[in-house]
Amino acid sequence: MTGPRVVLVGAPGSGKTTVGRALADSLGVAFRDTDVDIEQSVGKPIADQFVDEGEPVFRQREEAAVATALTDHEGVLSLGGGAVLSEPTRRLLAHVPVVWLQVSSGAAASRVGMGVSRPVLMGNVRGRLVALLAERTPLYREVADHVVDTDALEVEASVADIAAWLADRVSS
Repeated sequence: MTGPRVVLVGAPGSGKTTVGRALADSLGVAFRDTDVDIEQSVGKPIADQFVDEGEPVFRQREEAAVATALTDHEGVLSLGGGAVLSEPTRRLLAHVPVVWLQVSSGAAASRVGMGVSRPVLMGNVRGRLVALLAERTPLYREVADHVVDTDALEVEASVADIAAWLADRVSS
């Protein structure tokens, strides 16, 4: 296995799942989301995992899920918004093409709504997003090989941008 064609990182509401699925379709490869992997392996939603076991336990599961997916998935891989908090994960990401789907707190807030299924956004969604972006932006920047600002871009335009970037990487 060679690893994923591309890994998508970004804050909640940046479009990792939506853009990821469309990109995978466009490239003719499989799409995988590590949050879904974790929910399936544990048997309950991430929000419930946060409540029942706490964020540190979830982050350990996430680190393991990302490491597994990076070795056994060859398509488009979407990581949970907080996956970049892990230093071991950031080291692993240095070996694969990573696209940061950048989003403003305003655009993200309008996309995620009240954040019911997103435990890190419970309460003041916009305020939590501002804090998350402040904490995580340097980490997204650190791991990213390419950045796509998804605020004003339609899904198709984001997919076209990433596909062109990937094609450029192969030809150079």
